[in-house]
Amino acid sequence: MPGNSQNRTENEPAGEADLLLFNADWVLTCSPGMDRLQGGAVAVLGENILSVGSTEDIRKNFICREELDLSGHLLMPGLINTHTHAAMSIFRGLADDLPLKKWLEEAIFPAEGAFIDSHTVYLGTLLSALEMLKSGTTTFCDGYFFEESAARAAFESGMRAVLGQGILDFPTPDHASPGASRARAEEFLESFGGIDGRVRPSLFCHAPYTCSPETMKWAKEMCRQAGILFQTHLSESAWEVDEIMGRYGRRPAAHLDSLGVLDEMTLCAHGIWLSRDEIATLAKSGSSISHCPQSSMKLGSGTAPVGALVSAGVTVGLGTDSAASNNDLNLFSEMDTAAKLHKVIEGDPLACPATQALRMATIEAAAAIGLEKEIGSIEPGKKADIIAVDCRRPHLVPIYDPVSQVVYSANGSEVAFVWIDGALVVDRGKVVAINEADVLDEANRLGKRISRKLGAGSRS
Repeated sequence: MPGNSQNRTENEPAGEADLLLFNADWVLTCSPGMDRLQGGAVAVLGENILSVGSTEDIRKNFICREELDLSGHLLMPGLINTHTHAAMSIFRGLADDLPLKKWLEEAIFPAEGAFIDSHTVYLGTLLSALEMLKSGTTTFCDGYFFEESAARAAFESGMRAVLGQGILDFPTPDHASPGASRARAEEFLESFGGIDGRVRPSLFCHAPYTCSPETMKWAKEMCRQAGILFQTHLSESAWEVDEIMGRYGRRPAAHLDSLGVLDEMTLCAHGIWLSRDEIATLAKSGSSISHCPQSSMKLGSGTAPVGALVSAGVTVGLGTDSAASNNDLNLFSEMDTAAKLHKVIEGDPLACPATQALRMATIEAAAAIGLEKEIGSIEPGKKADIIAVDCRRPHLVPIYDPVSQVVYSANGSEVAFVWIDGALVVDRGKVVAINEADVLDEANRLGKRISRKLGAGSRS
């Protein structure tokens, strides 16, 4: 509906706006009612959405300083990637077709030890930002090392981000001894001027099998005191369940619950091997799950019980995981995979319908990272994080149901415009703030160095 028009005379505009996006073939609000507006428009004032409605009503009610005719386009909220390790784009394709434990211990951990530093994190995050922006992702929730460098890349790209400093109980690229992890986390949090900007801090305890109970507890307490998101991997593999059961006599989610780290500001990535009792525990605690179907499929880890999680009341957002295990960061393809995978797993064509898949990449994803009051839908008062999809493509014509078309037909390459905080960050498919050619050239040079040192590409 148009913005408040009380106390105005007939034919008098209700107010001024900075930007009017009008004549869109469709506007998908992803609001609780999942409204689909034909011939829609959105008015933006500053960083926020001012009003959404029909083009006729919005133009009648607002005087806009800048206008953009989006005939042939679909407007929708920017997609939200609830789990990635953005800098790992520099390892894309380095070690494919391996099980998780072997992939980590024999390929990724050695590669990180040899090549991850503040600059490669900055470069890899910039590379990921390019990929995400060009495919309609406006917000990403990250967990890695040297996250100050990831913050620098996010700021420069214009993206919204929740950045989790990685914490493990053994040496990592940015702290040489396990005992330094707490000091490193404190240093990271102190580097942020606040916790309510476009780029926000978080802490990421890697997993229950790499972080002791004491580490989990102090990291979560640090998050509670700062009012920020706590992240961890959870029940990603059957091996992890056996390992945690052997160490602590409890399954992973029950173990975390016993430590007091599960609450509404806890995000657990994967959640594949969860029991019914653990699902109930997660629901009671208010913790959320990041579902990463493509990465889990590729690693042979399994499939999260999304139907059971949603039925229990657990918030489930969609994530890609890293480009090293996916191997892309495209949430359009992730939505398509999620919707189809659960139909196969459950033997039910009604499982994970297109509407649910879209919600997991928008409003539910926003809730999973604690930002549902700010982003995830096109509603007045929320941040103007909006994407325009060019529907004038053979594979997107005709459109009977725009939600179905977005999930099952779009592939991300059709994203023409992206706004974050009301600022244009992708203009006709080109990222505004990043020199794409320079980033690609440097990433290719780094890839050649990695290949020479590690012998990548020689494995059949």
